[in-house]
Amino acid sequence: MITRANELNTFSKPFFDGKGEVQMRQVLQPEQFCGHGRLFNQVTIQPGCSLGWHTHQGESETYFLLQGKGLYSDNGKEVELEAGDCAYCPSGEGHSIENIGSEPLVFMALIVNA
Repeated sequence: MITRANELNTFSKPFFDGKGEVQMRQVLQPEQFCGHGRLFNQVTIQPGCSLGWHTHQGESETYFLLQGKGLYSDNGKEVELEAGDCAYCPSGEGHSIENIGSEPLVFMALIVNA
């Protein structure tokens, strides 16, 4: 199955009381996970904006940074991330990320069942 770039669902909105809006580009639809997960998105956060603090129960989330610089809260511990870095949030823990750079922060987000 092939999905062309212009066929991907893209939307922007605030997430989890973060600052500004976050753009989500759905690479896979939930039904494509065959019950093993629910999200595989390209995420874009503009400078000064953030995806707010949230926790995961019964699932984990992984971010793989493609572009930019972010301040990632890893269960309350803040760490700077840049392109090529990977952050993993297991079930029962929480995280957030803020764009602290001067260019868009772009990463892939994957949520799978724990």
